[in-house]
Amino acid sequence: MMLKSKIPATIVTGFLGAGKTTLVRHLLANAQGRRIALIVNEFGDIGVDSEILAGCGAAECAEGGVIELANGCLCCTVADEFVPAMESLLNRPQPPDHIVIETSGLALPKPLVKAFDWPAIRSRVTVDGVVALVDALSLAEGRFDEPPPDAPHDDPVEEVFEDQLLCADLVVLNKTDLVADIEPSLAALRARLRPGVKVLPTRQAAIDPAVLLGLGAAVEDDLAARPGHHDDALDHDHDDWESFAVAMPALIDPAVLDARLAAAALAHDILRCKGFLAVEGKAMRHVVQAVGGRVQRHYDRPWAPGEAREGRLVVIGLRGLDRAAITALLAG
Repeated sequence: MMLKSKIPATIVTGFLGAGKTTLVRHLLANAQGRRIALIVNEFGDIGVDSEILAGCGAAECAEGGVIELANGCLCCTVADEFVPAMESLLNRPQPPDHIVIETSGLALPKPLVKAFDWPAIRSRVTVDGVVALVDALSLAEGRFDEPPPDAPHDDPVEEVFEDQLLCADLVVLNKTDLVADIEPSLAALRARLRPGVKVLPTRQAAIDPAVLLGLGAAVEDDLAARPGHHDDALDHDHDDWESFAVAMPALIDPAVLDARLAAAALAHDILRCKGFLAVEGKAMRHVVQAVGGRVQRHYDRPWAPGEAREGRLVVIGLRGLDRAAITALLAG
């Protein structure tokens, strides 16, 4: 009876570019009357994902409906940011029916689940499930392969990816339309999961919300069964990663950016690039999403009255990025 009285929370995790924001937008657009509150955590100074969600058209996306925590790692600022954000949701006149937390692509979900042990949260919220998204093409191309035993260094990309998988109650293999044969990837993925965890192949992260919400896993009581690379770490930081913003001039044709992004990703091993562009003669904001050399662009909404029509891109990769060279490549 106590468990039923708690508000369920779903943690949506997955490495950079897996499609987490697309999944959350789909959840909100198909909420079917369920009041869903959303907390978005990003790695970087610009809240690209929260900005995209704010224009989704659902009531939950309206101003004030999305709580953005832009420190890059919720579990590192539990007392200062996460607990107050949760309390603000729980103390609303009409508390949410379900809370969805979209983590940074570099976040470890297990430390975040531990934050639900705070007394102010544990008595009122249960972690209904951890949903991990996987980019099917990145998986097929070997981006997340385990390093050989004689490798001189650990692979931080593989470690974060595996920690996300090992904490998951459900894994969504997204962007399967980019892979000719997903069966080898499915087999390899299932071999890395805890027993009983299901894998759902999908395109554009389009999954019935009833499949994702209502897993009833009570994850906060099951952490011992979810091993991770960082379980014994006394502290958790993001020393392996780097993020910075590039100011972009207005472009006549945004398509010219595709080749620049691909060249920059190849030359500097950029993991993720995302942001907004101003296009000359266009009244709408242009969204850019890139995973490695794969680029997607679209117009999402008109520029608001008084809003500065400025283009900015967030670049994320392993520490040591050549900021000047990347900026020169992208800004032209």
